[in-house]
Formats: sequence, structure tokens, C-alpha cells
Amino acid sequence: MQIGEVAARTGLSLRTIRHYEETGLVVPSARSQGGFRLYTEADVARLMVIRRMKPLGFTLEQMHDLLDATNRLDADGALDTGEREALLERVRRYEQAAVEQIDKLRVQLARAEDFAATLRAHLARDTPGGRP
Repeated sequence: MQIGEVAARTGLSLRTIRHYEETGLVVPSARSQGGFRLYTEADVARLMVIRRMKPLGFTLEQMHDLLDATNRLDADGALDTGEREALLERVRRYEQAAVEQIDKLRVQLARAEDFAATLRAHLARDTPGGRP
């Protein structure tokens, strides 16, 4: 599929997808005869991983590292036990970091909800008829 369809499916802008290509995170699997970028379902899946990591504060380097680990685990080639376990440990560290970030975001969300409730109460108290 071409970049426009990928952008529509992932919710990422064309500029962002091109940036990820420039940084080596996602390289189109092929180019058309006219030079258009062509992406596969695997490329889209890779972009979705990146899209999910970004709001959690992961760096481009961390995204690349995780994608490298998962790609190597998913590859058909046989990994020796030590290499497989090292890759799994890398993925575990990212999973733990994601869980920690989720916990922080839940605290932030709870604080934001409390703040909004405080404002609603203030508006209800100070608005004629008690409606904000």
C-alpha cells in the first residue's frame, strides 16, 4: 500500500511516516516503478508499535531497540537459548517501562479529573440557577 493509505490506517501524518523512514525506524518494503513508497502489513504493524510507544515517552532509540528485538524474535531463523533469553529480557524491560508509564498517566488523569470537578463545582456555585 502507498503512504497515504498507511497514514489513514495508522493515524500518523505523511510527514511523521517519512521522519520515521529517515531515522530508520520503518523503511518501506518496496518502491513502485514511479518511486512511490510501498508498505506491507508488517510495516503498518511496526508503525503501530511506534505510535503506541511515543505517547509513553519512549525515545526513537528505544523504539528502534524494541523493534529490533521483536523482529529478531519473530524471524524464522533459529536463535540459541542465550540469545533468545536476552531478547526476551529486552522486551520484558520495555513492557515494565510501559506499565510504569501507564501508572503515572493514571495518576495524572485522576488529578486532571479532580481539577475539572473542582472547576465544575465552582461554576455551579457561582452561576445563577446553579448551572455552569
